[in-house]
Amino acid sequence: MRLGLILGEAFTGLRRNASMVISVVLVTFVSLTFVGAAMLMQMQIGKMQDFWADRAQVAVYMCSSVSDTGTCANGLATQEQIDAVTAALQDPALSPLIRDYTFDDNQQAFDKAVAQLGAEYADILMPDQVNATFSINLVDQTQSDVISERFAGMDGVEEVADQLQYLEPLFDALTIATYVAIGVAALMLIAAVLLIATTIRLSAFARRREIGIMRLVGASNRFIQTPFVLEGVLAALIGSALASAAIWAIVEFGVEQYLRGRVTFVTAWVGPADLAIVIPVIVIVGVVLAALSAGFAIRRWLRT
Repeated sequence: MRLGLILGEAFTGLRRNASMVISVVLVTFVSLTFVGAAMLMQMQIGKMQDFWADRAQVAVYMCSSVSDTGTCANGLATQEQIDAVTAALQDPALSPLIRDYTFDDNQQAFDKAVAQLGAEYADILMPDQVNATFSINLVDQTQSDVISERFAGMDGVEEVADQLQYLEPLFDALTIATYVAIGVAALMLIAAVLLIATTIRLSAFARRREIGIMRLVGASNRFIQTPFVLEGVLAALIGSALASAAIWAIVEFGVEQYLRGRVTFVTAWVGPADLAIVIPVIVIVGVVLAALSAGFAIRRWLRT
């Protein structure tokens, strides 16, 4: 019976402050959507980093006939210089860091370049103008500096390039976007907390006579406070449900049906398993913040 009475009071408060409740729902919905989107974006960055860290290579570019660096003073890398790089890769001091490596001579590198750039480049480039390349897969990609230090400045080597470094600007941009989303979400959550507190105070003021009667008949503060806390929690719960639906739509339609088929160089995307983490988190965040805000507001009002 007490539960029914408490729930009845909570729904009465929601009806009396319908416009404010709708505002709470919308602000909670938007803020938690930003929270969920930021979480998904950070998860996506982690997946991409793990994917490329496992596949990124360190490339050792041998001198071509058009190279102009100091280590390429004699032009095209000689067979002796290529053999020296091969021997260094097989050196016991370096080989434990290397999972495997491949070597493309000038002709093979030329054929790959033409295949990627188009057949028309076959009349522009010559095989000796394309760098012969060692492509090295490391056991631990974070050890790429060791390879760079070993071969940089070596005769016949034009450049040592870590492919993962080319992706760092992309990861940095995505991380900045995540921070922006978190910042917006934090501001919106603060607005939601203040709006919930205001709504509870207005609801308490509208029912001040009922509260006075409850006090006269000996109702405890907890019994009086509970309906107001439930009002905030129910409004936040609706907003959390809408935010969960929006996050699901982002993954289902934005990622699964749009990005996955169009951005082919990324094969690891956020999916249902990540939603199973994000959705409970945003629901819990919404409910907890609403309960704390409503509880604090009604306690302060009852003291006045």
